[in-house]
Amino acid sequence: MSIFANAQAPGSTLRQAGFTLLEMLVVLMIIGLIAGLVGPRLFSKVDQSKITTAETQIKILRSALENVRLDIGRYPTQEEGLNLLTKAPSDPAPAARWRGPYLDDVVPVDPWNNPYQYAPSGSNGQPFALFSYGADGKRGGEGDARDLGILPAQN
Repeated sequence: MSIFANAQAPGSTLRQAGFTLLEMLVVLMIIGLIAGLVGPRLFSKVDQSKITTAETQIKILRSALENVRLDIGRYPTQEEGLNLLTKAPSDPAPAARWRGPYLDDVVPVDPWNNPYQYAPSGSNGQPFALFSYGADGKRGGEGDARDLGILPAQN
């Protein structure tokens, strides 16, 4: 066998290995079509997971608020809000009974990076309101923009 075994014979053409521009465009078009079909389904799952996360965080915060009430004998005031879960009240009487912090970390923000809302009176006889405004950060809405949690009493 010669060391020139791969050499091109005179008069023949050598085909270079690789993809043509047309082949690359066809592959890109197929990838685009697949992404167009699958993408919206994946994004709807992301929206649903944010709603589920907000609902879970609200349950955790609600439980922490119930623990505060058991310890100091009342829910936080409007001024204290959810900060009472991590900082003792300034009033000495309830501060002596406060056994916090009631959360392992700071008060979380909702999945849309907005603070959770708290009010001392909730709707339907609930002792407090604890909710997220949803994706749009505004009261009301539908889908992932709807309000989640224990809503405040309507005035």
